[in-house]
Amino acid sequence: MRIGLDYRAATAAPTTSAGRQVLALERALRGRSGIDTVLFTAAPADHPHRAIAVSDDAPLPLDHDPGLRDRWHYEAGFLPAALRREKIDIYIATADGGLPVWRKPADVRQVLLLHDLFRLTLRRPRTSPWRALATRLIDQTRIGHAIANADAIWTPSRYTTAECGRLYPAHAHKLYVLPDAVAPLPPPADRSKLPLALPPRYWLLVGTHEPRKNADLFLRAWLDARRQHYDTPDLAVVGSPADVGPELRRINGVHWFDEIDDEGLARLYVDAERLWQPSYAEGFGLPVLEALAAGTPVAVAEGSALEEVAPGDMPRFDPHDRPMLTQLMIQLGRESVDGNAEQRRAFAQRFAPNAYAARVAALLDELIG
Repeated sequence: MRIGLDYRAATAAPTTSAGRQVLALERALRGRSGIDTVLFTAAPADHPHRAIAVSDDAPLPLDHDPGLRDRWHYEAGFLPAALRREKIDIYIATADGGLPVWRKPADVRQVLLLHDLFRLTLRRPRTSPWRALATRLIDQTRIGHAIANADAIWTPSRYTTAECGRLYPAHAHKLYVLPDAVAPLPPPADRSKLPLALPPRYWLLVGTHEPRKNADLFLRAWLDARRQHYDTPDLAVVGSPADVGPELRRINGVHWFDEIDDEGLARLYVDAERLWQPSYAEGFGLPVLEALAAGTPVAVAEGSALEEVAPGDMPRFDPHDRPMLTQLMIQLGRESVDGNAEQRRAFAQRFAPNAYAARVAALLDELIG
């Protein structure tokens, strides 16, 4: 059996969550006997992935955000013919869309890896109303086409499954949950090699780029807690100060890590007293499980997929209620760390690569059968 895999995210951004999941899916497919895995990508002319993948002839710069024209060229022009030429039996699209737009080979079964639907359900900040409307219409058409034409839709959480079923009830029978793989981070770097010095006791926040990460409200709640309780731990933030309001970019006790490698991130997880994940919308929640895999406690926002990736004894909070969050910070800042590190690591093992590979194999059997 020949399975085609949309490899574009791994080519353009292998260290992002999307890129890592494509790499995890590739490893799972290659680990199963009887499968030939064929990669499909778009890349610059000199990119090494052109040697390992079937690539569009039109080179695409890595720092280029594909627009409608690029996607149409790839998904309507290049992909259908490439699937026929490579005699693909199953094609897996991994970019919340990306299935052939037309002229799809009739005998190719199609899988859509759908992480979330926030492009359709959340308002876009910092864009004009007309641009936001045009982008939403394009996303609705692209994602709707992929959902309608997929033979199976794999989502990382029950939350995303429910959202997809709510928005596209006619296709709810195609939905299956495939939790993201949580690959182990490399051994932690020595603390002295971190780009910034940290106090012995600190909390950790990972991810600030999108408004749904809720970094502004979280930092304001932390400031409130700090003013009311002097012993509230410092805060290490993996993200850019430019992602939050100007008044929040230079605060005593907040340490920004705009760029950090995996070894440094592993050190932050291991040494943190707690990871906070305040997002009001998440399709999965990879940092939560990376922290748990390091034995570190977490506190997560209610209302999206975060509740599925945190043990039941970990604190929850309303991501829109700043006073409640402040009081929880004060409470947890005074209390000793809860639970058992080995139990947290064991919980994270449910999402380890071997568990992920077994679930991929079961979903493929279901599709083939």
